[in-house]
Amino acid sequence: MKLFAVVAISAVAAFAIATPDLSAADTGGKNPGAAAEYAQHLAALGKLTVEIAQAMPENEYDFRPDPPSMTFGEQMTHIAKTNYAYCAGLKDSERPAMPQAVGRDAVIKFVSDSFDYCSGIIPNLTEKQLTASHSSPDGVLPGREILLVMYVHVAHHRGQAEVYLRDKGIKPPSFTF
Repeated sequence: MKLFAVVAISAVAAFAIATPDLSAADTGGKNPGAAAEYAQHLAALGKLTVEIAQAMPENEYDFRPDPPSMTFGEQMTHIAKTNYAYCAGLKDSERPAMPQAVGRDAVIKFVSDSFDYCSGIIPNLTEKQLTASHSSPDGVLPGREILLVMYVHVAHHRGQAEVYLRDKGIKPPSFTF
């Protein structure tokens, strides 16, 4: 967990230093450059995550490589639940009611729907929302940091899910950006 925190903080710092202020006075507070960049990355992140969820056969959704580990299905459900929490936090609202995702098809839909939910929020973020502090599963953070932590979180758990696939002899889908 400490390693994850160090990686996330390092990534946030590098991102904060490298991210220019792309806002324009006549955009009504919207930062189309930053919001579009975040949305583009979210689309690639969501596409690969759904493909990973689809790659595991239904009879292996209960697979866990080690007894204390989450099952493959729990990994995917965890990604979806936290996506909703991060994105609801960005709009300072309560997380929507979560479905009881049972079975492969329901879990895949839940994961896909979580990215769709975030796709309705992230492209519309204003500069004020990107810089303001919001509640998140990782505490109160500025919007940009929430996005970065969310993307790192998804990549972390999706990476674990890819190892589960490999443990079952399944080649994970390739990332395309």
